Amino acid sequence: MVNDEPENRLEVSISAEVEMGQYANFASVWHTQDGFVLDFAVITRPPQLANDPSSGHHFVSVPTRIVSRIRIPPSQVFELMKALEQQLTAYEHETGQKN
Repeated sequence: MVNDEPENRLEVSISAEVEMGQYANFASVWHTQDGFVLDFAVITRPPQLANDPSSGHHFVSVPTRIVSRIRIPPSQVFELMKALEQQLTAYEHETGQKN
């Protein structure tokens, strides 16, 4: 069977403001019924010992600031996971680093 459907090719562009990217040293992933949310954050100050006034328990407070929030539909999570795995494998081969 011959497929006469033309292939899709994304023509990606990026604005100068977005091209530089944002530094993040922390990420949080969570979901809602409609999709997945990736919050990228930067730690803003050194961690400090703090006290929870309601329980009296001590905890380590790590102040962070969200620098980017990305929302994706559930169908894209699988593609994102595959792309991350491919890039991690390539990185490991190129650098010899495995974690």
